[in-house]
Amino acid sequence: MTREVISTPNAPAAIGPYSQAIAIDGLLFCSGQIPLDPATGQVIEGDVSAQTRQVMENIRALLAAAGTSLEKVVKTTIFLADMNDFATVNAIYGEYFPENPPARSTVQVARLPRDVQVEVEVIVLR
Repeated sequence: MTREVISTPNAPAAIGPYSQAIAIDGLLFCSGQIPLDPATGQVIEGDVSAQTRQVMENIRALLAAAGTSLEKVVKTTIFLADMNDFATVNAIYGEYFPENPPARSTVQVARLPRDVQVEVEVIVLR
């Protein structure tokens, strides 16, 4: 069993004691991504739509660094600050998984890091 830390400057750097992703035995476990600009480390400006797109682009960049892609995602978890944003987030999320979408859970939480509106984590085949 080989454990590999995945890191890329094309996705936001970890803002705490965790790795962007860990690969082990053909699977990739990605830490939750929030709408940070990878270049500045700052939360992007915009509504939940803009934040969701940034989150998904951060995930795409992290997967590319690990040698995999969105097509290989098997499970996602979406964390929302407000479940009233579900339809908006769901529509944008669907653009990234147009066919054979992964299994998914979506939950509303009391608060997210840096008071963002959305966070997404993924488990991926590598």
